[in-house]
Amino acid sequence: MTTSASTRKPTQDQLLEWMQSLSNWGRWGQDDQKGTLNLVTPETTKRALGLVREGVSVSCARPVTFEAAADTPIPPTHYMRGGGDKYRPGEGPDRQAVSDYIGMVFHGHTVTHVDSLCHFMWDGKMYNGASSTLIDSRDGAQSHDVTAAELGILTRGVLVDAARLRGVEAIARGDGVGLDDVEKAERECGFTIQEGDVLLLRTGQLGHRDRHGAVDVNVAGSSGPQPELLPLFKERGIAVMGSDTGNDVAPNTYPRFSNPVHQIGIVALGLWILDNAWLDDLSEACAARNRWEFLISINPLRMPTVTGSPVNPIAVF
Repeated sequence: MTTSASTRKPTQDQLLEWMQSLSNWGRWGQDDQKGTLNLVTPETTKRALGLVREGVSVSCARPVTFEAAADTPIPPTHYMRGGGDKYRPGEGPDRQAVSDYIGMVFHGHTVTHVDSLCHFMWDGKMYNGASSTLIDSRDGAQSHDVTAAELGILTRGVLVDAARLRGVEAIARGDGVGLDDVEKAERECGFTIQEGDVLLLRTGQLGHRDRHGAVDVNVAGSSGPQPELLPLFKERGIAVMGSDTGNDVAPNTYPRFSNPVHQIGIVALGLWILDNAWLDDLSEACAARNRWEFLISINPLRMPTVTGSPVNPIAVF
């Protein structure tokens, strides 16, 4: 792996200014909770449907695993509520069924999920100025929960395959996808990021993790989108940004911003973020076709009061 450090890194003062200048507060009304999903219109969806030529689908979700690891200290849990071992041919009963229980802390670095707009706050406020007190530690989110996306996200997806464009297996932890990568992708891959798009940024990190082993992100760091991309997200009007990471480069040097892409993206822009997308299969599918745009469908579970949802994003060619 090689590092190609960004030369356009914003200062903390710039990030603080972006919290104001990039704000979408009030843009879609004072009570809006959808944020950038407002940019996915019926017309946007209809245009995206025209990208389907083959009917070939690719999953952009990492398989959920139930083992603890260095980057998964609280793994998803799964247990059976009975099994089929008690049923024998000819012995009955006629109703033979099994069921199970699944529970998970999906925020983190291994489960593919979307963040709702209550996941991050700044100075006691959520997106659009809603009070952070609306997130109750017992009853959950009383506002800005994931049901704002209950109709699903069906639009054009574009892949910036930064690892492939750099000719590396994975972008080094501590480095990330920046404006140079996006500009190179648009120049060489034949697409332009447009309003209502799902913008996917591939670092190769999640695939590298599964092939070579987990590491403690708090120690080893992480790749992801560089905060210099935040103005581009606003200018181009993207609806969702996702990558094969937790979507913040670590470590960072900002005393006030632990997760600048989340903090400014979610709170100021109302940006929906897709964490830990599995993009290796999508990378191969795009490269095989030399085609980096596709229809994408992302469907969060309808869970009131919840701060996000596991998802299985499907790209269709």
